[in-house]
Formats: sequence, structure tokens, C-alpha cells
Amino acid sequence: MKFPLPEEDLIVDWKRRLVFWSGAFSVGLVAILFAIVCEQANIQFHKLLIISPYLPLLITPLGFAMVVFITRKYFSGAQGSGIPQTIASLDRRENSDVREHVLSLRVTVGKIILTIVGLFFGASVGREGPTVQIGAAIMHRLGSLAKFSRHDLDKGLILAGAAAGVAAAFNTPLAGIVFAIEEMSRSFEEHNSTTILMTVIIAGITSLALLGNYSYFGHTSETLEWGREWDVVVICGIIGGLLGGTFSRLLIEVNKGLVGRMGEWMRAKPVEFAAACGLMLALVGLASGNNTYGSGYSEAKSLLDGNVVLPESYGILKMIATLVSYVSGIPGGIMAPTLSAGAGLGANIAHFFTSVPEGAAIILGMVAYFAGVTQAPITAFVIVMEMMDSHDMILPLMAASFIAKICSRVVCPTPLFHTMAQNFINRPVTLPKEAGNNPV
Repeated sequence: MKFPLPEEDLIVDWKRRLVFWSGAFSVGLVAILFAIVCEQANIQFHKLLIISPYLPLLITPLGFAMVVFITRKYFSGAQGSGIPQTIASLDRRENSDVREHVLSLRVTVGKIILTIVGLFFGASVGREGPTVQIGAAIMHRLGSLAKFSRHDLDKGLILAGAAAGVAAAFNTPLAGIVFAIEEMSRSFEEHNSTTILMTVIIAGITSLALLGNYSYFGHTSETLEWGREWDVVVICGIIGGLLGGTFSRLLIEVNKGLVGRMGEWMRAKPVEFAAACGLMLALVGLASGNNTYGSGYSEAKSLLDGNVVLPESYGILKMIATLVSYVSGIPGGIMAPTLSAGAGLGANIAHFFTSVPEGAAIILGMVAYFAGVTQAPITAFVIVMEMMDSHDMILPLMAASFIAKICSRVVCPTPLFHTMAQNFINRPVTLPKEAGNNPV
């Protein structure tokens, strides 16, 4: 039997609810504004390409060097995707000072600004991963003001903020919930269920109110005939899983620290290394016909719509561009570029299955490569299903994503983000007084 709360406790309870709701609304609003500005940065970069396709050979290395210098000097902890930092902040073994740092207002602002700047210089990065760290930071800060319990603060609010970040970034509320369960926490506690669900709902409503009811990549009515056309599901799952696992393994090895002269140079001269990565990205961009810069959203959508013919090598070159951008040490995520690279992979596979709708193969390539990179198959098929409004493809998407995860683990035995989070915990980012060392 429940008794009414005392008036003082009731006031405190409502104060916490108001702070919680305002935090969820703030995550959705910031995610939307972040998306708009990131798109504008990408547009401005492509305007530079109109002046000369060779301009990135100069501005991209300089831009990468500048971003890495500023990141390491003033915003250490903002490097990379943001998902490993958020996962590390949920680990109870993690030092609370480090948690406060990576989810601080300073690092959050740096993450936003430097991701935008990276896109302005052509980086093959996405905003979705950074939005996870931003969402977690917003809820963490407001949770501190409301004096939530330590359990809620460390698990529920951070987890909910991360989920809301994904939901608002992709306009996929269900994927946000699944992401929190499968990728962020790898478990689901009843105590946190309401917190996560309400945060995702409020952030989703914010996105819906401001942007309307849209699908990230539009709508598809593609279907596969059971049995006869399912060979493409298996092939996409295998190839996407192996390539995704290879991509993740390379990132993990670089994150642990390269050996030999390359590793020494990377550690001793991080700014110069970033400039070299920028130059390599520009060369890849030239080889792709200037199609591998940015998040890859427009390229993936053009493949699905059949409006533009991209080079046959687009999928592989996009993978390389994303790898180079990430290892450079600039802030930025890999989720959107991964989906774009997977779309290119699916388009390649479609050539060998003429009886299968090309759009179906492209969608399967997206989900398979995404699942191969993240080893989070449920998140992969739910996020693609919601982004494409492709409910008729649920079973093929599920099958391809789980096949991809199995194949990915052959190449990369441990999940990418959780492995990088453990590296982050074991070799934590330096705090401001020591800033300048230890890349994420």
C-alpha cells in the first residue's frame, strides 16, 4: 500500500521531474540544431569543391591539423565518436573526475564546434556518435542540479541521454531505446526503464514537432521473395560482416597504439599525423570524384533513389575515408558514414543478383556493414528499418544483421565501442591541467 508523499518530498519530486523533462527536451533541441549546422558545414565545403576539386589537398590537411591541435590543447576528451566516452562514463570502476570531465559543458561545447569544423574541412564523419555524448552530458549536468540519486545519475540519466541523442539524431525513437539496451549498457534494468523511455519519447516529440514526421532516408517499398531471392541476404551478411569486422579491428589496433616508426610518429607528432590523414582523405576524395567527404547522407540517399550514379569503388573508398578521418584524432562519429559505405557495398552486390531489386540489396548492405562494424545486430536492423520506413524488410534485415555479427566476430572478436571504452578506462583521457596527451 502506497501512502501520499509529504509536501516537501512532493515539491522535490516535481522539481526533479521538471529538470528531467527539460533535459529531455534540451537533448532533442540541441540534436536538431547540431544537425542543421552540420549540414550547412557540409554544404559550404562542397561549394569550395566547385571552385576546385583540388582545393582539399590544401585545406583538409590544414583543417585536420588545426582541429586536432585545438582538441588536444583545450578539449581533451572530445576526440572521436563520443560513444566510447559515454560507455566509459557508465562504468562504475571509472574515476568520477574523468566522468565529470568527458561529460562536462566544456567538452560538450568543444565536441559540437569541432565536429562542425571537421565537416567544413571535408572529414568523413557523422554527428550521430557525438550526439550520444552530448545527450549524455546534458542529462548528467541537469541530473546533478536536480540532485538525483547516484544510481540514477550514473546509469539512468546518462543512459537515457545517450538513447535520446540517437533517437533525435536519426528521428528513430525505437532505435534509441534499443541502442541504450544493446550497445550502451548491454543489459536492461527495470529501475531505468521509465527514465529511458520517457527521455526518448520527449526528445522524439521535440524532433517531430520541429522537423515533422520524416524518415531519415525516405521511404522504400522494396521486398524480397522468400527463398528464391534470399541468397542476397546471406551474401550481404557475410561480406558486410567481414568488411565491418576488418574496419573495427583496424580502429581498435590504432586506438591501442601502433608499433614501429608509424606509431612513434603518431604519438610524438599528433598534429602532423592529423595533417597527413587530411592529405590522404583528400586523395581518396579525388579518387572517388569528390563523393567521400562528409557524412555520406546525400550519397546514400542518391543510391537508394537511383538519382546519381556513383563510382563502383564508392563503398570501399568511403570505408577508407571514414577510417582515415577517425584515426586522425578529430571529433566525429562513424554511424552515418558507416551506413553510407554499406549502401555502396550493397550497390556492388546488387550487380550479381539481377533478379533482386537493387534498393533491397542496398538496404541489406547498409544493415550488414553497420552490424559488422558495431556488432550490435538488433540496433542495426531497427535503426535501418526506422530510417527507411521499410517494415516489409524486417526479416531480411534481421537475418543479414545477425549473419554479419557472426562473421564480424571472426575478424574482430570484441565489439568496437566497448573495446575502445575499455581502452579509455585503462588509459583515461587527461584532465585539463594535463591536457595534450593520450588520444581517445
